[in-house]
Amino acid sequence: QVQLVESGGGLVQAGGSLRLSCAASGRIFSINAMGWYRQAPGKQRELVASITRGGTTTYLDSVKGRVTISRDNAKNTVYLQMNSLKAEDTAVYYCNAAIRRSYLDPRWYDYWGQGTQVTVSS
Repeated sequence: QVQLVESGGGLVQAGGSLRLSCAASGRIFSINAMGWYRQAPGKQRELVASITRGGTTTYLDSVKGRVTISRDNAKNTVYLQMNSLKAEDTAVYYCNAAIRRSYLDPRWYDYWGQGTQVTVSS
């Protein structure tokens, strides 16, 4: 099986920084796109940032300039560096990855982490 394990969430004051990490482990042949989503209470889950295997990135408009996504393909890990945090960034952050489990199986499977809470106090 495949697991995505997130770390790095917590409580931070407005204007502060946090770095989230998500490591994929298990039966992995290849990982395509990886991303971070978030869901605040009463709101829909939204894509914060994504990164392809080649390093192409996309960002939610409201986080551009404050957030940087990166990945280490050798470690099957994706990171989210968040700076100048605002109260509206408060949410549960989820890691997502498209993973191919075997060279025998050409399908890509969608996996999610368990979520990590980010709380920004104003």
